[in-house]
Amino acid sequence: QAQLVESGGGSVQAGGSLRLSCAVSLRFIDSHVMGWFRQAPGKERELVAGIRWANAATDYADSVKGRFAISRDNAKNTVYLQMNDLKPEDTAVYYCAAAPIRSVFFNIRTLKYEYWGQGTQVTVSS
Repeated sequence: QAQLVESGGGSVQAGGSLRLSCAVSLRFIDSHVMGWFRQAPGKERELVAGIRWANAATDYADSVKGRFAISRDNAKNTVYLQMNDLKPEDTAVYYCAAAPIRSVFFNIRTLKYEYWGQGTQVTVSS
């Protein structure tokens, strides 16, 4: 069974930084894309960043490009989301998720993410 455990959330002032971690226990991890999602109160969940485990190819939501960076550590089976220059609108519960890759051609943003962590709260004050 897959297990994804997030950590690293918290409260920070605008302009500050946080790093989220997601410890991943997943068979055939090389055949997955890992994503960081967020959901703010009253809003739909959105994909913030994604990374293909096998080759570290990444994709980002326009709202976080240049501020957030997703990475993975093969040795630790951990995915990170480095968040810099945080804004109050970044406040949300952040989730780590995994999507199996089932075709040669795919889009990180439209994959079906089947495995989810419990989420971690990020609060940015102005």
